[in-house]
Amino acid sequence: MFEAQSSPRFFGLPLGADFPQAFVDGLIDRMKDAPPHEMARVEVYLNTSRMLRHVREAFDRRGARLLPRLRLLTDLAHLPLAHIPPAVPSLRRRLELAQLVSGLTQTMPDFAAGANLYSLADSLSGLLAEMQQENVHPTALAQLNIAANHAAHWQKSLSFINIITQFFDDTDAPDGDARQRLVIDHLSDQWAKVPPSHPILIAGSTGSRGATSAFMRAVANLPQGAVILPGFDADMPASVWATLSQGKMPIEDHPQYRFAALCASAGITPQEVRDWANSLAPAPARNQVVSLALRPAPVTDQWIDEGKSLPDLDEAMSGITLIEAPDVAREAMAIALVLREAAENGTRSALITPDRTLTRRVAAALGRWGIVPDDSAGEPLQLTAPGTFLRHAARAMTEPMTIETLLVLLKHPLTATGAELAVDASFDAEAQGHSWRGMHKLFTQRLDLHLRRNGPAFPNAEALVAWVDTQKDPSSGVWAQWLMQVLEAALPADAGHLREWLDRHLAFCALLAAGPEGTVEASELWLKKAGTQAQKVMAGLQAEVEFGGACTGPQYCDLLDELLGEDSVRESEAAHPQIAIWGTLEARVQGADLVVLSGLNEGIWPPAPAPDPWLSRQMRHEAGLLLPERQVGLSAHDFQQAMGAPKVVLTRAVRDSEAQTVRSRWLNRLLNMMEGLREKHGPEAIARMRADGQVWLDQVHALEQVTPTAPALRPSPRPPVALRPRELPVTDITRLIRDPYEIYAKRILRLRKLDPIRPNPDARLRGQVLHLIAEGFTRAVGDEGCTALTPERMVQIAEEVLEKEVVWPTARRLWLARIKAIASVFVEAETQRRAQGAPVVLEQSGALELGQPVFRLTARPDRIDLLVDGTAHIYDYKSGEPPKDKEMRLFDKQLILEALMVERGAFPALGPRPVAGITYLRLGGGGEVAPRLLSPELLSDTWSRLRTLIAHYMRPTQGYTARRAPQFITHSSDYDLLSRYGEWRDVNEPVGEAVGEDLPSVSAQEQNQ
Repeated sequence: MFEAQSSPRFFGLPLGADFPQAFVDGLIDRMKDAPPHEMARVEVYLNTSRMLRHVREAFDRRGARLLPRLRLLTDLAHLPLAHIPPAVPSLRRRLELAQLVSGLTQTMPDFAAGANLYSLADSLSGLLAEMQQENVHPTALAQLNIAANHAAHWQKSLSFINIITQFFDDTDAPDGDARQRLVIDHLSDQWAKVPPSHPILIAGSTGSRGATSAFMRAVANLPQGAVILPGFDADMPASVWATLSQGKMPIEDHPQYRFAALCASAGITPQEVRDWANSLAPAPARNQVVSLALRPAPVTDQWIDEGKSLPDLDEAMSGITLIEAPDVAREAMAIALVLREAAENGTRSALITPDRTLTRRVAAALGRWGIVPDDSAGEPLQLTAPGTFLRHAARAMTEPMTIETLLVLLKHPLTATGAELAVDASFDAEAQGHSWRGMHKLFTQRLDLHLRRNGPAFPNAEALVAWVDTQKDPSSGVWAQWLMQVLEAALPADAGHLREWLDRHLAFCALLAAGPEGTVEASELWLKKAGTQAQKVMAGLQAEVEFGGACTGPQYCDLLDELLGEDSVRESEAAHPQIAIWGTLEARVQGADLVVLSGLNEGIWPPAPAPDPWLSRQMRHEAGLLLPERQVGLSAHDFQQAMGAPKVVLTRAVRDSEAQTVRSRWLNRLLNMMEGLREKHGPEAIARMRADGQVWLDQVHALEQVTPTAPALRPSPRPPVALRPRELPVTDITRLIRDPYEIYAKRILRLRKLDPIRPNPDARLRGQVLHLIAEGFTRAVGDEGCTALTPERMVQIAEEVLEKEVVWPTARRLWLARIKAIASVFVEAETQRRAQGAPVVLEQSGALELGQPVFRLTARPDRIDLLVDGTAHIYDYKSGEPPKDKEMRLFDKQLILEALMVERGAFPALGPRPVAGITYLRLGGGGEVAPRLLSPELLSDTWSRLRTLIAHYMRPTQGYTARRAPQFITHSSDYDLLSRYGEWRDVNEPVGEAVGEDLPSVSAQEQNQ
């Protein structure tokens, strides 16, 4: 294939060329005079699986023929050689490192405090792999002048790194990177003695890793060996090539630096790199412009000198569109519109960006038109159904089971998919013919509502028994028994061996997926691509679990998250054949006519170098390791390669969710250079690029336009009189005065706010608990006498109530402290109350008929005392500030109405009797006793106003106005969304409307449910 030569053989393909196709074309052209079977002797090493797939497709397009042996560079680590032991699985090495890291963090607790154990081990594993790739022994780190030049932190870091020495020198059990280096060294020595006679090619790699670079040099020196470089910039002068490696620190962030370093290590100059296939770049003039713009900073003065020789920039950049969107959402929509038009025109297009969040936005936007792009990254395994199932199940085993956690598990689509329901005649009609999965969904919905309404916040077996008692289906008992097993299996455990956590986790997942009377084998947990991949990950962990050692539950969850996060699932069957989403690395294998380069902001493209917890930049340079800028340089090369496509759309968001963004350094350089080359029409070219981009932004704006609709009016519904409530508790009279719409929604529409899925110790619960404490103390004094009338007894009752009703330890302590603070004051006041009378009514209901109009007023007073003079005194417990006299007279009429009810005999335990007073007892603050004014005139006026109020709402013309007289501007109602508050304001006039003519009438009992 090649003529003999003394120097290494390096070839290159121009920027923007379809590398797989150009490589195949060149190979076929060089083998055209050879017998067909000679092609089968050619051995080709490619850099990625995607490159290999594209090369095969390129061969298919050239017709039937014998193919070369296509391999991956990573296959070298698995090449069978008798004298080199097989590689240790990477997971085993990570688990071994994690145990060593765990031991060291205990002796050095101030180093990386709070860090994820397995993340720290993975970072150390990555450093070990890099040192093996670059052939840097740990002893090189020990020779660094730490004391003189570096901080004390790095001294501790080097002590920490010493644990990898044992793995670096372990030739009996090498890991993958070490074995690859050993294989490469063996092949290099063997080929130096006996070179292979068949052609060996390396294509698509930039030689960014030391071991790969060494293998490329060995192949390039073979008689029939060659290296084909992607995106080689032949327009760059020799002086610039030399600049990349000059100075104390190499310019690794330049896109062509890796080629400069590779050529230097091979003993050739970049000018000796020849063209592989005489292929032409799609946009050679644009490549010159981009090459000059990306020159390293020390020689950017060449913009002025060499810019004069550039072609006209408006023509050179004719295939470039620049979209600078106001925000990320509009950027994603503009990209989707570009790709949609390409799909309609039959244009092969690709979106290239490192921003996975942006790609998900674009994919979602394309979904509105039924376009599914071929996403090379696929969906992260941890976000698939099996991935989320495994992660949720693991978390549930490490923390107390809350309502939210339980419902997340029960509502997962893979839960209870392992059995069919054997229906017998005893099951009701609703259960007949349904699978267990269907019944499971039904019971989960019912249990959801039950737990939200009745609790407890941490479900247990007793709560399930109480729920089953409310059900009529016989199958609910079987389902509840299964659920009790789930709760028992999920009980948190102490730290144990990784094997124990894994066994518990898999058993728990099997129980969940199987469902009642089912098996995990029959479930859907391990089905489809995602299930198969998840099962493979768990099987891999099972195979190496013995090397894990002890860990805690959260650490097991962290390990699981990392393992699942490393894999992805590609579902390409429904993908559009001409719309692709690629990562930046895949710009090298592009074969697209239209390329969209997106996320061109600093911190995204290029990404900020990841912080190195082990070595500083200077330490890396001294040790001979790769600098953080290497990744920037590789990303820059991907950008330069992609810029050579026939048509390119550059996009960025001017602002993200937090602040203004800074455009990518490469885009910034390009625009700055073009802006300065006025004689080459640079400003005109930029204006044209932005104008082309504005066309797409205008389409986005047009797409976002909606037909304006008139805002809702302030409602005042007028339901039929027959549907209006004929019974209300005294607490709802205040609502009827202040916000009648709430009575309409609650009592007529019978709508109730759904209780939160995550119960919290809120104000409502606090009020309930304080009432229970006061009631319990009052009853104890009545039963036990004066011996119970002490602060200590009140605190004891508070502790009992809090222990039973409040499951949050912090809330219990805080609320108990408040009770302790007022206990003495409350007991002293209670002593005085006991001297005047005794409680007769404690949390007992009473009712009063109004007559005309027919209406029933109900109440459940906190406490009514019968005084020694035969009168009654009404007390009400308040956790907050009690209402003032004026507020009570106009709005908050609860205690006044209760006094009216007492005087009219609404409470059988008291009978009709006069009321001497009404008092608020505050169970907070300073425990204040707040008596309020009560007079015959006030009672008479309130009775008259009540009858008038009820009579008004028995008229067909009276509407239930929303927010009629809220106490505060900040008042919020459970029904503000229903009334569409916000589209109207409190100052707007209400608009009455007759409603509910088709609603069935309900009884007062049903209204109060």
